[in-house]
Amino acid sequence: MKSIRVLAVASEIFPLIKTGGLADVVGALPVALKDEQVDTSTLVPGYPAVLDSLRGAATVFECPLFFGGKARLLKGTHDELDLFVLDAPHLFGRSGNPYLSPEGTDWPDNGTRFAALSGMAANIGAGAVSTFVPDVVHADDWQAGLTPAYLRYSQRRMPGTVMTVHNMGYQGKFPRENVEPIRSAGGGIHDRRGRILWRNRFSESGSTACGSYNYRLPDLCQ
Repeated sequence: MKSIRVLAVASEIFPLIKTGGLADVVGALPVALKDEQVDTSTLVPGYPAVLDSLRGAATVFECPLFFGGKARLLKGTHDELDLFVLDAPHLFGRSGNPYLSPEGTDWPDNGTRFAALSGMAANIGAGAVSTFVPDVVHADDWQAGLTPAYLRYSQRRMPGTVMTVHNMGYQGKFPRENVEPIRSAGGGIHDRRGRILWRNRFSESGSTACGSYNYRLPDLCQ
């Protein structure tokens, strides 16, 4: 049976960086899918803890100006995980956890930070890394939610896309003034629910990781 190449996109992955159950799923699924002939590489942000844990790192793509600063894409491994890491110090080279400052407040540029993650995922999905051209791009939670839209609006190669919502309690809501800096060519977000609305329009499939949060997607998108 021919193997399928999947690019998973997530803001955290166990055991490198974890704040909750998202990381557990993202870290376990690639290993579990190997027996099903699914070859998964996971794109995660280059937090200091991730860069310190990456083995055999090699630069496979570079951007002199990417969402406000220089960035490069690294490819490497950690134990059984094949990884892409977005090394963008202006976005991810910080203390604190992936979303909060050491003082416990949201980073004010979280919208831009994770739009950049989605943008790099779209680059990989469109074929920017010749040694790994995915058949499917799997976006995990709101932090990766712009990936299908960036792929569609770029009018480049379009792999299959799927998005998994792990926790509807976290929706990636940002003020309208955040829209313009992350707008992709040819379209944009029209309100604070944009990541969910874009996912509905541009991702071929969606799923939920668990059903215990009592949110329904139609309710959130009214």
